[in-house]
Amino acid sequence: MQYIVTFIWSFLLVSMLNYVVSSVLGAPFDFKVGAIISVVFSILIFVIGAIIPNDPTPEAADHH
Repeated sequence: MQYIVTFIWSFLLVSMLNYVVSSVLGAPFDFKVGAIISVVFSILIFVIGAIIPNDPTPEAADHH
């Protein structure tokens, strides 16, 4: 479920960003580019989430 929601949010945010930037620059809006970038962005988020550990550091446990 988290993969689907992450893809939906990245698709919406990247499409919105693509529309705004293309409008500001006066370039034509290309839906395919936004969809491809959102898939790449989702994969990048999953990779970063897999690399970052969930366990607390020993230093953080000692301060309590």
